[in-house]
Amino acid sequence: MAEVAKKNITQVDPVWERIVGEAEDLIAKEPILGGLVHSSVLHHARFSKALSYRIALKLSSDEMPAQILREIADEALSSDKSIARAARADIVAVFDRDPACHTFIQPLLFFKGYQAVQSYRIAHWLWQHGRNEMAYFFQMRASEVYGVDIHPGAKIGQGIMIDHAHSVVIGETAVVGDNVSMLHSVTLGGTGKADGIRHPTIEDGVLIGAGAKVLGNITIGHCSKIAAGSVVLHEVPACKTVAGVPAKVVGEAGCDQPSQSMDHYFGDCDCDD
Repeated sequence: MAEVAKKNITQVDPVWERIVGEAEDLIAKEPILGGLVHSSVLHHARFSKALSYRIALKLSSDEMPAQILREIADEALSSDKSIARAARADIVAVFDRDPACHTFIQPLLFFKGYQAVQSYRIAHWLWQHGRNEMAYFFQMRASEVYGVDIHPGAKIGQGIMIDHAHSVVIGETAVVGDNVSMLHSVTLGGTGKADGIRHPTIEDGVLIGAGAKVLGNITIGHCSKIAAGSVVLHEVPACKTVAGVPAKVVGEAGCDQPSQSMDHYFGDCDCDD
């Protein structure tokens, strides 16, 4: 009896259950989208299967059919359960932080920032398993489809929100912590052609404004805030706001979790203690 109860507990998936409910509501509201919603959500028994289907469909081309890409994504998701866990955390992050997101199903179906990050997660799994050329294929297709170029060697945490996402570039040795938010046209880039670690480390809870460029082997301290359009070339202490070209510290971050409040103003921001 205890074994049955344990099995049932492990099958509980609140994120997936909510997505399925929203899928049914969406079909009732917009029947013309029924085919899309059925194939992308209701046809699947688990979140991981729906995610692999969606990624494969979006990245497929004449060069690589969706079925092959889906088999690769299924292999990654079944081999490493943390990929799907991170993908769930990303959905919650987008819902919590993006005022344009009203349901959990929207990122899975429509938001290219979310889909690009999940495509990266499959590519990163391939990279970790020595399948570099296939990882590059995923990177290439994600760049072509979403306008987001994330090297498969980068290390990215969970609870990530990339709003609008167009022209985001994240380099090979970049590290992005948990609960990071960034806007479109952000670059986490290198300087020069030196080998080794040449891209920035973004610690947990950082908010990066639109068009910001963070360059070189530097660390952006946790819960800091980078103003839109800034060019960051030096280390940023934790819980500070930087702005300008080149960026300089202009004050405190203003709150405990700027990446969650999404408040880009200098000074105090409207967020919970």
